Amino acid sequence: MVAQFIYDIYEWYLMKHLDSSNMPKHIAIIMDGNRRYSKIQGNIDVVKGHEMGVGTLEKLLDWSIDLGIKIITVYAFSTENFNRPKHEVEGLMDLFVKNFKRLVTHEKIHKYHIKVQVVGRTDLLPDRVKEAINEAEESTKDYTDRLFNLAIGYDGRLEIVDAVKKIYKDIEAGNISIDDVDEDLISKNLYTAGLEDPNLIIRTSGEERLSGFLLWQSSYSELYFCDSLWPEFRKTDFLRAIRDYQSRDRRFGT
Repeated sequence: MVAQFIYDIYEWYLMKHLDSSNMPKHIAIIMDGNRRYSKIQGNIDVVKGHEMGVGTLEKLLDWSIDLGIKIITVYAFSTENFNRPKHEVEGLMDLFVKNFKRLVTHEKIHKYHIKVQVVGRTDLLPDRVKEAINEAEESTKDYTDRLFNLAIGYDGRLEIVDAVKKIYKDIEAGNISIDDVDEDLISKNLYTAGLEDPNLIIRTSGEERLSGFLLWQSSYSELYFCDSLWPEFRKTDFLRAIRDYQSRDRRFGT
């Protein structure tokens, strides 16, 4: 009871001292630590850990709405994750299906006009997952107020390779010349084409690396590493990351 009161006071303090005019427009999250959380909790099923992580993600959307943050991008499933044990991969696919179908009628998604978008090699996903993704994207395709971006079947190096291949095909077809290739053209051929680069990237669980997440797009992003495992990630962790972002003297190109 006392601990919760102290936590509430701290959360209020952090909120009070944030600069509403200097909020990052686009925050990207590497949601790390679901598996370790499962082990710490007494070796509960790893899929249960991922399910609890979904609950944290829902809270994150609420926090971002409260703070006026327009774009949230989360690293939900990498191409390397397909190499995990079959039980875990199948469990994650089932969670994707369940939760994308929930988004179709999710009250807050439609109340706040949040567009749902998936980036990555979705062709690698099972048909049931692709169908659920399509339903969620279709139900929100006309929204422009906010964007909820999920990287699934994603790998930053593969993304750049695929962009190069697309550009090469356009050159080969005579649609563009080699002199047309520049940073802007590459950006337009990434999975995230049309999406503004993230201002802030947060990674949970204490790991301090990007692990192939938004390699091209993160050139000028501020990075923040948090010790909390993803299912334990709290609003105060989120607010501290933003406070840290606001305290930095951002330099571009230096």
